[in-house]
This record gives sequence, structure tokens and C-alpha cells, in this order.
Amino acid sequence: MSHWKQREGGGMFAIWVIRTIALRLGRPVARLLLYPIAFYFFLRRAEERDSSRRYLARVLNRPVTSWDVFHLIHMFAATLLDRLFFLARGERDFVVDVEGLAILDRYLDARQGVLLIGSHQGSFEALRALSGRRPDVPLRVVLDKQKTPALTAVLEALAPDVGAAVIDAAHGGTSVALAMAESAAQGAMVALLADRGHQNEAMRMVSFLGTPAPFPAGPWLLASALKIPVVLCMGIYLGGNRYKLIFEAFSDGIDIPRANRKPELDAVIGRYAARLEHYARVYPFNWFNFYDFWQETGPADEPAGAAAAHVSGHSEA
Repeated sequence: MSHWKQREGGGMFAIWVIRTIALRLGRPVARLLLYPIAFYFFLRRAEERDSSRRYLARVLNRPVTSWDVFHLIHMFAATLLDRLFFLARGERDFVVDVEGLAILDRYLDARQGVLLIGSHQGSFEALRALSGRRPDVPLRVVLDKQKTPALTAVLEALAPDVGAAVIDAAHGGTSVALAMAESAAQGAMVALLADRGHQNEAMRMVSFLGTPAPFPAGPWLLASALKIPVVLCMGIYLGGNRYKLIFEAFSDGIDIPRANRKPELDAVIGRYAARLEHYARVYPFNWFNFYDFWQETGPADEPAGAAAAHVSGHSEA
């Protein structure tokens, strides 16, 4: 079975065309084009289609239809398109409701730095709405720019300041860890995703939607090293121009001692997976992992230093 990263990408020309149409003709016109685009991928990408069907069979309490699978693909396409508008125009095209902001404010007001951990659920780009609500606190996002270089180039062209604030996971574990620690020391928000691992990354098997599934250890080892509060965040897409940012307290500071590392990791990752499962059941058409998530096992045991050398960044399937 191929790894998710082997199938990611995106041509510069195709992305440039979408960007040009979207920003010149507007979001309503661009959204109309999403239907034929999503239908094309629904017809042509059998592996992603089948993986979506298997995921939906786990999360829906009814038989899965072809419309369900198409709807999931279309929802993903809509959030990808909206990334352009979030970066180019901020949240002015959207209605963004925020739940749990008081939890986040409590940590931010202490100026101790906060680690925001999300998933490939909804739109992580909706976090940009925080800039208007907490302009006094910088937001640094950890992602691997090499996964989707064409898309990254277009997005950075739209918002150079956002691109400059990215912590590039492709630079390696030590560099990433130091950049995260420096940002935290300045009281910044540092955001990353923790539901998808890289090839050769240390993974831990925990229950997710009824079956053990592999989750990366690296984000939690980094959290343990930083010793700063951890807040779960979800940018749920509600359809149309509506998003919902959810912040949920997770830990005042994670401590994973080396002497008891495996069971402690399993406990922390299990808690995260349980919350991810909760939101997947409430918002089933927001989880975008278009590959066989439950069979992607990878190596289960790897030295802690190697695990921390990989950070799960944001990318599209």
C-alpha cells in the first residue's frame, strides 16, 4: 500500500488557474466550479474514494452512499479553496464563530506560550481568524513546505507575512524544536497537526473509531520538551461561508518521562484520539485523510530523538 505522502502534490499551473479564477471572479463563482472539480476526482481517484467510503462507514450510523463520498470530497475542496481567501483577505468573506476562546485567552494572557494541536479536520487555515481577535500574540504554524511546493508557493505569494511566520518542518527535528521553543518563550501560539505521520516516523497504536490506528509520537514528545500548555483546536467547516473555531483545554503541560515513555505516550495520544473521534462523529464530513488510515502502521518503536525529528505538518490529500 502506498503512503499518503506519495500521492500528495499539485501542479503549479492548475493551482495558479484556480487562484486567478477565485480572486478575480470571486468566491461564489469559484465555488460553482468546485462541483465539476470534485466530481472529476470522485470518478478518477478510486483509492481515495474507497478510503473515504471505509472511513464514513465507521463514523456514520447508516449505510454509506456515493453522495456521502462525493460530499466529503467536495467539503475538502471547499476548505482548500477558502485557504486562498483566508490568506488574501482574512476573515472578511466568512462568518467565524469561536468556542472556547476564554480558555485560550487565559493561557495567552500569562505570556507563557501555547501549543495548539489540531488535526486534518476542517480548515487549519481558519486559525488565521485569531489574528483579528488576538493581534498582540503571534501565530507560528509548523508545516512541511516540501509536501505541496506548488500550493505553498501560491499561498506565500498571497500572504508573504504568513509564509515568513511558518516553521518549516522540512528543516529537521532540532531546528524545528528550537524554533518552537523560541516562539513559545516569546509568548506565541505554536500550531501543528498530530493525526498523520510520515513514513519511517515512530507511531503508536491507539483506538480510533473502533479500531487501533497509528498516530505519530513526535508532536507529543515535542510538547513534553516544551513544557507549555496544550490546547486542542479545530477549524470546523459548517458549509457556505461559515466556520467554527473550537478551543479545548488539553494539558497545562505534558510530561512524558523517558523511564515510562511508551505507556505515557499511549495515554496522551489515546486522549487526543478520543477527542478527535468525538469531533469526527459530530462533524463526519470534516475529517480529510484520503488514504487507508487504519492500515498505515509504519514502525511502532523508534528512539525518542528520531520520533521528535518528524513533525506532522498541514497538507492535503
